[in-house]
Amino acid sequence: MTETDPQTDLAARRNRARTALAAAFPHTIPILAGFVFLGITCGIYAGSLGLPWWMPTLMSIVIFAGSAEFVVASQLAGAFDPLTTFAVVLIINARHLFYGLSMLERFRGLGRKRPYLIFGMCDETFSINYATEPPAGVDRGWFMLWVTLLNHLYWIVGCTLGGVFGAVVATSIEGVSFAMTALFVVIFLDQWEKDAQHLSACTGVLAAAAALAIFGADNFMIPAMVLILIAVTLLRGRIERAYGTAGASRS
Repeated sequence: MTETDPQTDLAARRNRARTALAAAFPHTIPILAGFVFLGITCGIYAGSLGLPWWMPTLMSIVIFAGSAEFVVASQLAGAFDPLTTFAVVLIINARHLFYGLSMLERFRGLGRKRPYLIFGMCDETFSINYATEPPAGVDRGWFMLWVTLLNHLYWIVGCTLGGVFGAVVATSIEGVSFAMTALFVVIFLDQWEKDAQHLSACTGVLAAAAALAIFGADNFMIPAMVLILIAVTLLRGRIERAYGTAGASRS
């Protein structure tokens, strides 16, 4: 039985990694600009709240969840309320649970790569790794790892630039505090345009309005999310049928 030369094995692994990087990078180019500029906004927003320049960088490394980082930044600058922060971030990112279920088979057998692939999965990374087949001869594990790592690095760079810029300029830029609200408005409008039926969106708006009227502006967030969860669960059948009908009509 012939023993494998360690040097040859190492060279082969490095070659697989380089080949996968060359294949993965073009798929992440459209995400590069979006992540860097949105990350800059997140960094400036954190600076406008009085957080140190390195805080956006730290959040981008250990949290890596764009909209959640805006929420965490606003919570860090306010009164200490870890329960509310935990609940809001959990609900914002609950969709990642379904992403994870969809990727179970693809992550199987990837060894030491798998923990980072799970941690680094965001909307854009999921869409590439789920829908894209690596070219022939490219290692799937390395391909998905590079997609995940590159997107993560783009976000870190953007948040760091924004944090440094905010510190240098001593940010008190008019309107920056509205960045998080604007982000969620844009996300809502984008989903509204893509959605053939607006039942889920209207449910969210009505639940939020009801919670705001009942609990007030300072305490409505968690009740609103609970109401949305209950309403969407009860209306799940109608929502799924509406999506099915819309999909059939486009076919």
